[in-house]
Amino acid sequence: MWSDVFAADFQSRPYWQDIAPNVPLPEHELAAEVDVLIIGAGYTGLNAALQTAREGMSTLVIDAEDPGWGCSLRNGGQLSTSLKPSFSTLSRRYGAELATQLCQEGQASLDYMHDLSADGLDMGLKDVGRFHGAHKPHLYGKLAREAESGHPVWKPDAFMVPKSEMASELGTDAYFGGIVYPHHCSIDVSKYLPSLLLRALKLGAQVKGNCRALSLERAGSGFKVLTEQGAVTAGKVILATNGYSGPLSPWHQRRIIPIGSYVIATEELPEDLVDRLFPTNRVLSDTRKLVYYYRLSPDRKRVIFGGRVSLSETDPRNSASKLHLDMCALFPDLARYKVSHGWMGFVGYTFDTLAHCGEDQGLFYANGYCGSGVGMASYLGMRIGQKAAGREPVLSAFEKIPNSTRPLYTGNPWFLAPSVMVYRVRDRLGI
Repeated sequence: MWSDVFAADFQSRPYWQDIAPNVPLPEHELAAEVDVLIIGAGYTGLNAALQTAREGMSTLVIDAEDPGWGCSLRNGGQLSTSLKPSFSTLSRRYGAELATQLCQEGQASLDYMHDLSADGLDMGLKDVGRFHGAHKPHLYGKLAREAESGHPVWKPDAFMVPKSEMASELGTDAYFGGIVYPHHCSIDVSKYLPSLLLRALKLGAQVKGNCRALSLERAGSGFKVLTEQGAVTAGKVILATNGYSGPLSPWHQRRIIPIGSYVIATEELPEDLVDRLFPTNRVLSDTRKLVYYYRLSPDRKRVIFGGRVSLSETDPRNSASKLHLDMCALFPDLARYKVSHGWMGFVGYTFDTLAHCGEDQGLFYANGYCGSGVGMASYLGMRIGQKAAGREPVLSAFEKIPNSTRPLYTGNPWFLAPSVMVYRVRDRLGI
């Protein structure tokens, strides 16, 4: 029953929104003409704005909702090297040279977040490492072979934790051991977006929330964009909408698959229970295709638990109930603690499970982070912002790979339901 799962003050919005400081936006009339218009005020768009505004370009960032309303305030705050395909897979697709470049940029995305943090941008970054659990016995051996072989581009320093030593990592019997990637990190989502927004404003960028872009068309050497607050003429446009991309640009819409990702936060937990179940502050995931990703809140008082438990759920109580069941299957001791927040966001997937960026005569974009977007969205936003500002003549490796779509796909992922059914079967079998 719902009453057994939800706290009395349950909120159907991200936990991060409740604790994030409010950043008031200056009340300006919408600029009629700018050097660069950025559509999307999340990690991609605001990191791009840092670059264009720093170069003295008049920069306007607009968003259909409040800045960061999309996945920039709906994610789990986990940082990795952001690449899903292995080096061998990338080499088969593109050759060893381009595969190496892609991996180098995956590492660069993690380094970029460290650089931002070192430069004083408050994101609560912590080098906690990641524990990745084997949910079937034979998958532990697969992870062990990965740890032994290392990586041809970056140094993962990964090490194995056998099931007999699991108590040092997690208080659960649900995994058959796992692997630790010590260089993966966590951030405080409630701090990063507001800090990013404040920096963009201080550099002179204009940011307008609740200003949806309604149409985009070329006008001479630039663009004319009609918004809910009026028309804007821009020399250059950066699309930074990712999983929230709609019909504004059909070419981009056909290359992004919006997939719902669902998250809950528990009510505050007893300190001794937290210490027993989560003796480290690591970010956490496992070998399922329909992956669970979870962690403690920055204050170590709650569990933030996410996963792909639905396709098109509109009632957050339904998805939150499913996530609570899944969480308690891993940690039965959490069954008597309730859910304080439940929410979802649309991550932007691609058909090759890689991010993409590029330009078409002044129209720039970066998207398709495939559920690992905190670092990569920030990094590629920076790269595309530099390019728009004329400071980045070298192509990103993510501009060099084909950005393909599929026949009959126009933005409605009709194929997700059968795909998820296949993944659920594969997860049960461990294949």
